[in-house]
Amino acid sequence: MSSTIPSQGHNLDTEALQRLDNKVVHPWENFGGIGTHKRLVIERGEGVHVIDSDGNRMLDGPAGMWCVNAGYGRREIVNAIAEQAMELAYYSPFSNATSSVGLLAEKLAEYAPGDLTNIYFTCGGSTAVDGALRFAQFYNNALGRPNKKKIIARIGGYHGSTFLSASVSGKLSDKTNLDMAENIILIPAPKPLLRPAGMSLEAFCDEKVAELENAILEAGPENVAVHIAEPVLASGGVIIPPEGYQKRCLDVCRKYDVLYISDEVVTGFGRLGEMFASEKVFGIVPDMITMAKGLTSGYQPMGGLMISQRLIDDIKASGTDYKWFSNGFTYSGHPVGAAAALANIDIFERENLLEHVRDIAPYFAERLSELGQLPVVSEVRSIGLMAGVECDLDPETPDESRDMAFASELDKQCMKMGLLVRPVYNMCVMSPPLTITREQIDFMADTLMKGMRAVMEQRGL
Repeated sequence: MSSTIPSQGHNLDTEALQRLDNKVVHPWENFGGIGTHKRLVIERGEGVHVIDSDGNRMLDGPAGMWCVNAGYGRREIVNAIAEQAMELAYYSPFSNATSSVGLLAEKLAEYAPGDLTNIYFTCGGSTAVDGALRFAQFYNNALGRPNKKKIIARIGGYHGSTFLSASVSGKLSDKTNLDMAENIILIPAPKPLLRPAGMSLEAFCDEKVAELENAILEAGPENVAVHIAEPVLASGGVIIPPEGYQKRCLDVCRKYDVLYISDEVVTGFGRLGEMFASEKVFGIVPDMITMAKGLTSGYQPMGGLMISQRLIDDIKASGTDYKWFSNGFTYSGHPVGAAAALANIDIFERENLLEHVRDIAPYFAERLSELGQLPVVSEVRSIGLMAGVECDLDPETPDESRDMAFASELDKQCMKMGLLVRPVYNMCVMSPPLTITREQIDFMADTLMKGMRAVMEQRGL
């Protein structure tokens, strides 16, 4: 790896820290090997870099998990967290207000598309999605339509880990050994790479939009409540639908009185160069938008749901006497999380981070596209500051395990050279902090190229 920096804060070496870690049950834990893992121990972060317990400095390609948008070591956010915690660490959100939460709601409303100016705060992205789906159920119950409950989502999409948000997630291998909610309809991913030879992007888009409409018609519009969709399928491998797809899907939903949730947990807060990408990037004003991750740049757990005023007006005007949305969490609208979010947004505005992303994204795409010259790369997809590099060692002989192993080996190779890569199935997903420079993009692209060539050589490719 590159330069070394001493670890701070304790006297434990890496082996001791790994022993402690084996008492932790991690997300997506492999219980077949639990207690025997030797995970990388991340100790500190500086700008776009993280430092492990051995002092090795690495560029953080995935920005934690799509979330450290403002970068590490932001004293302004840390100070805001400390000041708010000292002034008021917590108070119940169920029937009380706190100033930082109100100020955050006002700030978010300034950036909201259309009339999505009502903010329901949660603890993270999964609970934001869960809240949005439950609100769709509540909405239809209030309007006297108890049968209108089916949810349409997409294969390849990811929406969270609560029972309901996991059920609408379309990464099928994640559903192994777990039960899922009913009333979920999954339609195929709008992944242009999968279109038949000779099919144009326009025809492919027609096909994917028709699949949504057919799913609604087959289930019966009177039974379908909502369609939930990431503008870009992030954890599915940065799948970028064909141009116009999002707008046409929204039009289909409007035609059949189906609500549309734009899940911007990843694409929000600058990842695509806008605070919210739905309207300014994809030309849609959905009924709800979910957010998390970049909302606080990962400095505190927090999520939220933006709700159209139209939906609230419909509920108010309904004849239902009981209009309580009985859903929420102890840590909904946490004042410390709100303070972190406000400080985070202030950095975005003061440093013109959105403009920086729009300026540097073409260079990010250009440099990563060079990986497409390698025979093991089937496609490089990029939009804003998120990219997916898909590896396919032998298209004539598909082998998912083989290609996944290649991506895993690439991750290890790049780590040795000072770059963290997030392997997702047979793909390398990159979503660095938004503060990344051209020189740092060069390092990322060059290291990926060197890493791929090294793994190819090891495999005799």
